[in-house]
Amino acid sequence: MTDRIQKFSPLSPSSPSSSSGLPAGMGIVEWLRPGEFERTERVIEQMKRMGVQRLRTAISWAEYHAENGQLWYDWLLPKLSREFDLLPCVTYTPPSLGIEPKSPSPPRVLKDYADFIDTLITRHGQHFEYIQLWNEPNNLNDWDWMMDPGWHLFAEMVGGAAYWVQQRGKKTVLAGMCPPDPNWLDTMCSHGVLEYIDAVALHGFPGTWQAVWPGWPNVIAQAREVLNGHGHDPEIWITEVGYSTWRCDEAKQVEHFLTAAEAPAERVYWYGWQDLDPSIASQEGFHFDERHYHLGLVRSDGSPKLLCRLLEEGGIERARDVIGLSAPAIAASPDKRPVLITGGAGFVGSNLADRIAAEGRKVLIFDNLSRAGVEENLAWLRHRHGERITAMLGDTRDAHALRDAVSCCAQVYHFAAQVAVTTSVTDPVTDFEINLRGTLNLLEAIRAQPAPPPLVFASTNKVYGKLGDLQLKERKTRYEPVDPALAHGVDESQPLDLYSPYGCSKGGADQYVLDYARIYGLQACVFRMSCLYGPRQFGTEDQGWVAHFLISARDGKPITIFGDGKQVRDVLFVEDVVEAFLTAQAKMPKLAGQAFNIGGGPANALSLLELIAMIGRMNGRRPELSFGDWRPGDQLYYVSDTRRFSSLTGWTPKVDAATGVARLNQWLAERQAVHAHAVAQ
Repeated sequence: MTDRIQKFSPLSPSSPSSSSGLPAGMGIVEWLRPGEFERTERVIEQMKRMGVQRLRTAISWAEYHAENGQLWYDWLLPKLSREFDLLPCVTYTPPSLGIEPKSPSPPRVLKDYADFIDTLITRHGQHFEYIQLWNEPNNLNDWDWMMDPGWHLFAEMVGGAAYWVQQRGKKTVLAGMCPPDPNWLDTMCSHGVLEYIDAVALHGFPGTWQAVWPGWPNVIAQAREVLNGHGHDPEIWITEVGYSTWRCDEAKQVEHFLTAAEAPAERVYWYGWQDLDPSIASQEGFHFDERHYHLGLVRSDGSPKLLCRLLEEGGIERARDVIGLSAPAIAASPDKRPVLITGGAGFVGSNLADRIAAEGRKVLIFDNLSRAGVEENLAWLRHRHGERITAMLGDTRDAHALRDAVSCCAQVYHFAAQVAVTTSVTDPVTDFEINLRGTLNLLEAIRAQPAPPPLVFASTNKVYGKLGDLQLKERKTRYEPVDPALAHGVDESQPLDLYSPYGCSKGGADQYVLDYARIYGLQACVFRMSCLYGPRQFGTEDQGWVAHFLISARDGKPITIFGDGKQVRDVLFVEDVVEAFLTAQAKMPKLAGQAFNIGGGPANALSLLELIAMIGRMNGRRPELSFGDWRPGDQLYYVSDTRRFSSLTGWTPKVDAATGVARLNQWLAERQAVHAHAVAQ
């Protein structure tokens, strides 16, 4: 087993370290709306855990003069300044003071802006050193330049405010343009504004709002050339840079963050911390532009995206290591097209990729790395097989990326999924988008090919629902069926009963695959999988229970059993799983359009309590248990009847449960030792 661990360390240790968090010099942008007291507290705690030291936020001149606006900023600014080096950006005209009654209007009296900032400095000047004067004046939602086509009013307003800020002993940051515009900067210089500016701001969202991007070195060089031409030498800051994951391409966000971190600017602020809540309108209106809703490091519910997780685990070095595992798409000749595995960095996918690459074939792994730890599997595959493994970091919800992946491949295995019933109950929409819409995207990408590659899809036994109609007898450690016809397990004639959002999404995907085989003639079949286990599985309480029990036992953590623990599953070792998938592709013409129950069968059936007892005998100590309520749709008994697949292919499981569990336990022990050694170094 040790040769399968391979003592290497291509990735930085994934445990939190002193180098975790944002790089030095980088800050975060987060707009906090009046009244968001609880969210502000949560965001502060999250950013502190990340190690954020600099924060840029807005002070709305308009909202300050609204009801309770002053009270809001009296609470907000001291709180933020206690935790961060605060950069306030003062923007938005009170409609009552505008040339027109709207917040992007120039004020009727330009001096009013300087007077407001003077009030801010008097009241809150102890909380900041720099103050940014306005935000994106080329954005009509921030400054209606159609009312000020030459920016003369803006220059007079900001220039007068900047002069007074310096008189009050503070430093100034000029508004950032998006996209950056050296001609506008030249105009500001010509109007004399730069006489009173300490730092010039630039904004940019390459890949989100700027389709053609010259690179930060070029953008900054253009700005510096204009400034030098007028004899000015302020610092250059990037006060907004970000990337929207509206297409679910979180790896791209990591790439753009790494590029921004290397920009030759004195400061860089990443936009932003949290996705905009779907119930709140953006500047353009309610979901008018979906890109506005996905710019955060964390989602609107606070859960981390890939970039956030990597920064927390090991800072920018870990982000670089993981993104370095991806590679350009394979340019394959027709006779050497790779095998595509969606979710290929996961447990089953990585084991399948290992087997295929070991046979000399090329593998394209398509994975979004959303499950913590799977990047370790990808690093292991790249280290073990070199150029035979290519990774495309993408999400099946991104139909465009998926189409590119499918277009070069000879065969497809589809594992990418949301895998937890509990998560589906909490967030059924995302579960649907990943499991059902993602599968439909894949089927459409396959159907569009001149020679559609054959597909094997990993479905689940959950499509049979709770199986509440099975008559069971309760034994000391397990439930058993009364009907002798179930001696071989549940076969494919069992009616579908889609229970839980997860069951619905996977069951729907299951049926779509079968129907695409029937209607469009795709060479595709479905595996309704029972419980799988083996090396490279990072089990959690919600999914991968065999590995989860072993990991918890090794760490001395209590195990929570939901229900009474007598529920029975047939377990299948990953080597047998891989053999089944390879066999299905080899026999595809015979299997297309059919679904098969795949598991360890009656000979490898275990209850949860029986696995706990096995672990206790193996480790010499029984794990500590606690019990929780039954989970929705939990099956008291499910064992796969695999005879139909076996009769068509000759496949049968080879690794018994006792041997397989012992092998997984040994792999976990060796992995733990390797990680301990890497961290110690």
